[in-house]
Amino acid sequence: MSDKTIAVFLAPGCEEIEALTVVDILFRAGIPCDTISVAEGREVTSSHSVTMVADRHVSDADLDAYDMLVLPGGIPGTPNLHACDKLMDAVRAFAEAGRPLSAICAAPSIFAEEGLLEGRRATSNPGFQKVLAERGANLVPDEPVVVDGNFTTSQGMGTAIDFALEIVRRYKGDDEVERLKGAVVYWAR
Repeated sequence: MSDKTIAVFLAPGCEEIEALTVVDILFRAGIPCDTISVAEGREVTSSHSVTMVADRHVSDADLDAYDMLVLPGGIPGTPNLHACDKLMDAVRAFAEAGRPLSAICAAPSIFAEEGLLEGRRATSNPGFQKVLAERGANLVPDEPVVVDGNFTTSQGMGTAIDFALEIVRRYKGDDEVERLKGAVVYWAR
């Protein structure tokens, strides 16, 4: 079990595979993870009409207590995350302090729009890569996951396992990543 706890944010219209893959892989790695709703309550309906119940609501969560904040993508999930003032305050504070931030699919565009990816290597869903490039990121369009310091970005649902494994790598290293690949019968890369 890790002594670090990670927050995965659920917004109405999020991409459920991107969120739940991270939650699942972290659970398998023994890394504590809380899902946090930015919806009206703890129930959140994804972009594909899957209803999930978050562990807590953003209004009741001490975001500073988490080691990493993870933002799944999806539309309208991404703009719904960006509209959450408490989350955006935490994202900016984490970035300023050099604390880990991760986003996948459309969600890296939030980091770009907040001016946090300027001069950093990053990727996102191809439909949002222009936003990253226009906001000063060093776009890496052909990599499924890009790590640059405290930022981890990824392209989408199809890269969700790679994304989750990079988060595990940060906390538990290569051996744990290889163990997990075998445990979930992951053949890629």
